[in-house]
Amino acid sequence: MAESSSSAAAWSSALSGKSDEEKEELLDRMLTRLALCDDSKLQDLLAKILPISIAALSSSSTLLRNKVIEILSHVNKRVKHQLEIGLPLSELWKLYMESSAAPMVRNFCIMYIEMAMDRVQKKEKEMIAPVFLANISKLPPQHQDILLRISAKVIGECHTSQISDEVLEKYRILVGSKDCEIFLEFCLHTILYQPSSQSGGGPAGLSTIQCERVTGKQPLQNDMLRNRKSGLLNIIEALELPSELVYPIYIAACADSHEPVLKKGEELLKKSGSSVNLDDPNLISRLFLLFNGISGSQNIAPESKVNPGSIALRVRLMSVFCRSIAAANSFPSTLQCIFGCIFGSDATSRLKQLGMEFTVWVFKHARMDQLKLMGPVILTGILKTLDNSSKMDSDAIARETRSFCFQAIGLLAQRMPQLFRDKIDVAVRLFDALKVESQNLRLIVQEATNSLAVAYKDAPSNVLKDVELLLLQNSQVEQSEVRFCAVRWATSLFDLKHCPSRFICMLGAADPKLDIREMALEGLFPGEEQRKTVWHNISTEYPKLPEMLAYILEQQPAILDSGGIGDIKLLFQSKTYVSMIKFLLKCFEAEAAQSNLAEDSEFSHSVGRLCLLLEHAMAYEGSVELHASASKALITLGSHFPQMIASRYAEKVLWIKQYLSHLDYDTREAMARLLGIASSALSISSSSELISELISSISGTQKLRFETQHGLLCALGYVTANCLLRSPPIPESVLQSILKCLVDVVNSETGSLASVAMQALGHIGICIPLPPLLLDSNAVSIWTILHDKLSKLLSTEDIKAVQKTVIALGHIGVKESSSTHLNIALDLIFSLCWSKVEDILFAAGEALSFLWGGVPVTTDMIFKTNYSSLSMSSNYLMGDTSSSLPRLSLMGFQDDEDYHVTVRGAITRKLFDVLLYSNRKEERCAGTVWLLSLTIYCGHHPTVQKLLPEIQEAFSHLIGEQSELTQELASQGLSIVYELGDDTMKKNLVNAMVGTLTGSGKRKRAVKLVEDSEVFREGAFGESPSGGKLSTYKELCNLANEMGQPDLIYKFMDLANYQASLNSKRGAAFGFSKIAKHAGDALQPHLRSLIPRLIRYQYDPDKNVQDAMAHIWKSLITDSKKAIDEHLDLIIDDLLIQCGSRLWRSREASCLALADLLQGRKFDQVGKHLKRIWTAAFRAMDDIKETVRNAGDRLCRGVASLTGRLCDVSLTPVPEARETMAIVLPFLLTEGIMSKVDSIRKASIGMVTKLAKGAGIAIRPYLSDLVCCMLESLSSLEDQGMNYVELHAENVGIQTEKLENLRISIARGSPMWETLEFCIDVVDSNSLELLVPRLSQLARSGVGLNTRVGVANFITLLVQKVGVSIKPFANVLLKLLLPVVKDERSASSKRAFANACAMVLKHAAPSQAQKLIEDTANLHSGDRNDQITCAILLKSYASTAADTLNGYHAIIVPVIFVSRFEDDKTISSLYEELWEENMSSERITLQLYLEEIVTLINEGIMASSWASKKKACLMLPLSLLGFFFPSASQAICKLSEVLGESLSSHHNVLLASLMKEIPGRLWEGKDAVLYALSGLCTSCHEAIAASNPEAPNAILSLISSACTKKAQKYREAAFCCLEQVIKAFNDPKFFNMVFPSLLEMGSSLAHIKSGQISLSSDDKADEPDISPALHNKILSCITACIHVASIGDILEQQKKFIDLYLSSLSPSFPWTVKMSAFSSIKELCSKLHSGINNLQDSSMHTSITAFIHELLYTLSPELLKSLHTIKIGQVHIAAAECLLELTNQFKAVPPVHWTELGFMTELLSLCEVEKNEHAKSLLKKCSDILAQLEQDSKTLS
Repeated sequence: MAESSSSAAAWSSALSGKSDEEKEELLDRMLTRLALCDDSKLQDLLAKILPISIAALSSSSTLLRNKVIEILSHVNKRVKHQLEIGLPLSELWKLYMESSAAPMVRNFCIMYIEMAMDRVQKKEKEMIAPVFLANISKLPPQHQDILLRISAKVIGECHTSQISDEVLEKYRILVGSKDCEIFLEFCLHTILYQPSSQSGGGPAGLSTIQCERVTGKQPLQNDMLRNRKSGLLNIIEALELPSELVYPIYIAACADSHEPVLKKGEELLKKSGSSVNLDDPNLISRLFLLFNGISGSQNIAPESKVNPGSIALRVRLMSVFCRSIAAANSFPSTLQCIFGCIFGSDATSRLKQLGMEFTVWVFKHARMDQLKLMGPVILTGILKTLDNSSKMDSDAIARETRSFCFQAIGLLAQRMPQLFRDKIDVAVRLFDALKVESQNLRLIVQEATNSLAVAYKDAPSNVLKDVELLLLQNSQVEQSEVRFCAVRWATSLFDLKHCPSRFICMLGAADPKLDIREMALEGLFPGEEQRKTVWHNISTEYPKLPEMLAYILEQQPAILDSGGIGDIKLLFQSKTYVSMIKFLLKCFEAEAAQSNLAEDSEFSHSVGRLCLLLEHAMAYEGSVELHASASKALITLGSHFPQMIASRYAEKVLWIKQYLSHLDYDTREAMARLLGIASSALSISSSSELISELISSISGTQKLRFETQHGLLCALGYVTANCLLRSPPIPESVLQSILKCLVDVVNSETGSLASVAMQALGHIGICIPLPPLLLDSNAVSIWTILHDKLSKLLSTEDIKAVQKTVIALGHIGVKESSSTHLNIALDLIFSLCWSKVEDILFAAGEALSFLWGGVPVTTDMIFKTNYSSLSMSSNYLMGDTSSSLPRLSLMGFQDDEDYHVTVRGAITRKLFDVLLYSNRKEERCAGTVWLLSLTIYCGHHPTVQKLLPEIQEAFSHLIGEQSELTQELASQGLSIVYELGDDTMKKNLVNAMVGTLTGSGKRKRAVKLVEDSEVFREGAFGESPSGGKLSTYKELCNLANEMGQPDLIYKFMDLANYQASLNSKRGAAFGFSKIAKHAGDALQPHLRSLIPRLIRYQYDPDKNVQDAMAHIWKSLITDSKKAIDEHLDLIIDDLLIQCGSRLWRSREASCLALADLLQGRKFDQVGKHLKRIWTAAFRAMDDIKETVRNAGDRLCRGVASLTGRLCDVSLTPVPEARETMAIVLPFLLTEGIMSKVDSIRKASIGMVTKLAKGAGIAIRPYLSDLVCCMLESLSSLEDQGMNYVELHAENVGIQTEKLENLRISIARGSPMWETLEFCIDVVDSNSLELLVPRLSQLARSGVGLNTRVGVANFITLLVQKVGVSIKPFANVLLKLLLPVVKDERSASSKRAFANACAMVLKHAAPSQAQKLIEDTANLHSGDRNDQITCAILLKSYASTAADTLNGYHAIIVPVIFVSRFEDDKTISSLYEELWEENMSSERITLQLYLEEIVTLINEGIMASSWASKKKACLMLPLSLLGFFFPSASQAICKLSEVLGESLSSHHNVLLASLMKEIPGRLWEGKDAVLYALSGLCTSCHEAIAASNPEAPNAILSLISSACTKKAQKYREAAFCCLEQVIKAFNDPKFFNMVFPSLLEMGSSLAHIKSGQISLSSDDKADEPDISPALHNKILSCITACIHVASIGDILEQQKKFIDLYLSSLSPSFPWTVKMSAFSSIKELCSKLHSGINNLQDSSMHTSITAFIHELLYTLSPELLKSLHTIKIGQVHIAAAECLLELTNQFKAVPPVHWTELGFMTELLSLCEVEKNEHAKSLLKKCSDILAQLEQDSKTLS
């Protein structure tokens, strides 16, 4: 702002205080300057003139303004087409923003700002664009548009790919302001804009004004538009604005035509999609505007009318609307959107589909006030859509559209049923659609049709009539979906009283589809659940029988046709008939139960019509089920209207008799009973006649079918019994004939018919005592006649026959008074006590009850109802048996008669003295069944009342039986006893039950064991060693004796007692669950002791115990949660104790119970128990039994989940989280992770990781323990297989380092390391005081690769996290880490600790850093490990603490450089890598630190260690060259190139040390000293000669003496050094000093070589091996001497040269020596050639010429000989080159008199045979030259 005000002041000062004339003059001068200014200087001038000129427009003077316009016009002409001329952008913007600026000034400013933006640099554009947007809301709209376009253009040019932080900060100023809203609106319009060629017509989603606002004067091109959109999206993304503001922009981008924009939009939409609030009304309103635009009906100018969005955009928006509840409640926009989709002029099939989908959404989520406005209109549109679309359309989208249409109708029917209630046209439409729609749509239509049913709940009666007709028409159509909906409507729309709907259900009951049948039956006979749920608002009252019958008859009048009775054809399907009969009986019973209907003539008439229907149902083609149902229904009617039914069917005896031979048992039984009822209305004579017919049929000679015999016998019994009950009864003679017939059948027929005959005798015996049978005028008791036969019958395997027989015995004994006969009956019944068939035992119990007396059954119930037997109608184990029996007038006899007392006494003795406490389980089971039968059927008898205490004791004893039947019946008996007993008995019974459940009950009555007494259930105890059973007492004793441990039987008995205890608890539970219903408050005092055990028993491994205890729990506890909460501490204590029980089932149940109990608990509930629970879980996880271990795992998961929640500070208050952490974490670290059990360790680690993740800062107090434990666990919990692999890694070729890296990688992916990372996140400076010492200790003493690497990495991460807070501990850590790195043997561990050390070094004090770096550098002079340690540490320092290390390069650079030249390749490569990574320029580095390097080298040379001397000497030439030896010549060149004279100041020290070291004894590697000396001389020869002229001679002498040493390697190095020194100093005097000795040594070598050739093969072995390399070196030195010698010295030695070369070219030397000789000869030739050219002395010239001629004549034959003898190509080339050189020299000084050359012939021959082309061409040149010389000589002569 200061800058702005100052510039404004400058412009003001330029104009203020001046008159208009002065201003005009000023402007004139400015125009003149402008006109005279060159284009190159125009930019600077405009920066001053343009703002002042525009500022002058604020004047009102016309002259001034015209002058300004003239200036500006000139400027425009000059700069218009020269974009390189810039305009003062910032000054113009400052002028524009002046508060006092006139409108005209601003207009011109904005114009020139727009021009200036095209002329500034990109950086300036980026920085000023956000400035334009700041406070844009305060600018005029026209200027807003211009600035927005300018900014958008800049954004498109600069921010298409990225945006810098500096620029972004300027844009962030806009956030939250009005300016931001304007910018976002412009962004939206820009994104929406599409080129006119694509959009066609008006701009989609925009108005004309908005479109012009985006484009300005000219439309935007594709590339420019794409870039602008991309840039705008990048800016918006970077601003991180609320999702609701930017969501429309992202949606619009997703529908863009440019691929990059579309992808970016989808990416941004995905990011913001999860956070956007789609129910924000403002957002939805903006989105609807995009979709709908602004309708034309509003009073808006055409150019301001916003068009609807593009098709692609609208499709995108629809997917948003279908997820927004606010969109469903935005009338009228919602309605406009839907109709735009469905009926819009440009609506596509996809839009129509989405529109219908949105309609479904609206109908589901719209508020009722909104739905009332839209519903009717939308429904009309839906129906119209359905009418316009084809039902058979194969297009998937069209099918989806129709699908949504039907869904919408269904939803609307549920929300607004009143729309459909007044007529059924929509219902008809849907039912018709079900018939004609394709199969894949029918399910949708079916759901919609079902939903529509609710709309007609309260419809007018005339509409309901139409609905009834519609349903009836559709209930039997072909399509199953239609039938389903018809039945569904019938069941849901109408109540049970509605006759037409029930008739539809009856028809549906016979449907072939199971679901329709079930629904129809549910509509007729709603179950209890349906009565509570589905039918909660529908009456469950059955219709009146007359009404229901009338409707059925209306639908099927043929039922009234009595003449059709007995026809073959049915009027309805069998299943329809069955359901109809059952429903009509329900109606009948419901009405019969309400009042006495016997006097109701209308009802009687209906019963008659019902009889007609039932008679029709007995048609021949009816199913067995139908006949049974119809016949039983007739009996039911007869039980209520006996006289009416008897009189009706007395006339239809023949009709009834035809069904006595029916195939179905129940039908025969029912029709026989009906015949008995009908016989009561017949006269005595007619009855007698009927009986006679039945007897004659039974006793006839013709063999009848079983079914016929059965029906006749049943009929005979029922008819006789009914006749005996009449007054007067049938004649005695008839009775005798009946009895005789039945007795004969019993004696002669099979068990099945005999049992039926016995049943008939029983029916007679209920009415009268059976009279004796007259046989041959003798009266014989029927009991006597039948005794044997009955014994056989009762022992047969026909269960049904035995049941009927034994019940018949009970019936016969009811009126019997003879004690003899009663004893026979008792004996026969008691003989069944060994039976294992439950039904037989129950039947025997019923028989005993009849004999005892007082059973709740009458003769009318037996003869005139569908009664079967008490045992078959009683539900012993389910429900309340005692209350289910009717309390009718009791059949019985006088209690004071002796035989009654006798019978009851005999039964009592048999039960209590023999059966109930028998050692046979079968007898105990039989006794239990019979005692329960007596208690149930005769419980109110006084004798039973007196026996109740004994009965209770017996049942209490029997609940511990192994037999489930015995146990459950005993518990049922206890419930009955409780109901029958008085208050004292009830109290005692409750106490006994509680004692049994809690284990404190009294001991039961002992049962004596005999040999075959079963102790264990068969198979429960395995098998004996011989494979026999182990269940009886005898078998267990035998096993104990065979094992030699007789006392083992006591353990068996203990186990059996425990099993009995469990059984008692289970049995007690069954009884208790029933007692609890009645006990009420009596149980409250026992809840404290019961609840913990009941909880545990509900998780018992035995499913039966679980079920039993669940019964008790439901009976005792009404509010389960409250009861558990109140007794939680008791429950947990009990469970924790039982977790350590010696019984595995207790341990398992306790763990499972605890696991469930802990869910959702708070800290105050479980905090005190938490540690014990964890202990119990871990102990169970290590249990010996697998099921207990599994339960322990479940408990561990449960307590882990609880602990994690309690320690999570986001879910639990911080104090409670800390307390939980204090309890659990130390326990897990000490007991869990350190456990030897794998599962416990894994669980503990997982829990610790979870705690560390969720606990946050609450874990800080435990960091030291936690971190150390996790670090140690990295190794201790590693898979032991990895150690095995490491031991054998070398054997299988696995590299140790790779294996270590693999182990470390696995450890870093472990939960332990994850926990350590969580610990790092919460470390603070206060934690370091405890953590650092523990880490230091672990670094010293920790074992295992993973642990040690983990410690190092953790220290690294720790220092990174705490930063400067580590400074107080830096010294301690550095002193610790350096020795640790040094001592580590593992490379991975060494690197890790080195990184940690480097990380600490970053924060160390300068003195500490210097000490560490010096100590590290000193390691380089140690052993191999120290050197590697030094390299690794320096590398870590360089990469991690580079800033700290920069100050100590003088220490480390020499060390790195020196160590590059170690012999050990591993070490040298480490330092080489260090050098390359950290030394940018080798030359500069060497120059900078040359003094330190030289000092270190000198120390190495002077060291006592030969290895150090060698390294220093090797290093010296390399320090000068940067090259490795042996390429010494390259070293010299490189030295000269790199350092030149830079080494001069240090050569004296190095030279003295080297020369001092050369004399004396030889040591391994001393040759390096010679190489170093040669390198030094090569580099510093000038300085050496200058400082001491005698030094070169001394060096030469020293090296020459070294050449005489015997060690071949050292001698070779000496010759190499000599060669380099000669070349370096280039002193001619060296020739005479060195050449003689070299010549002498060469000659001696030649003599030795020739001597070796002459020796025999035996002598060769004794001679030393002289290497040709020495001769090579000598020749190289001679070559160097030739190079430095004067021509005179060479001529003096010419004879010796020729001898030397001839010797070297002799066959005694290998080709390598010859190659050196070739080089030397060429060098000599070159020297002679230069001598000829440079000398003026003719005598010397003659000598040189003669020498050259001599060389050619003597050496050429030897050269050619070499070509002949040696086959190596390079030798041929070198020899040919040498010969050519000689030839050329010869050509230069040809002889005066030509002498024939003896080798010419051989030369020409070689030219012909030479195979090497190069050599051949050289030889050809030689021959040509010589031939030419010869020809020239001859010509001259």
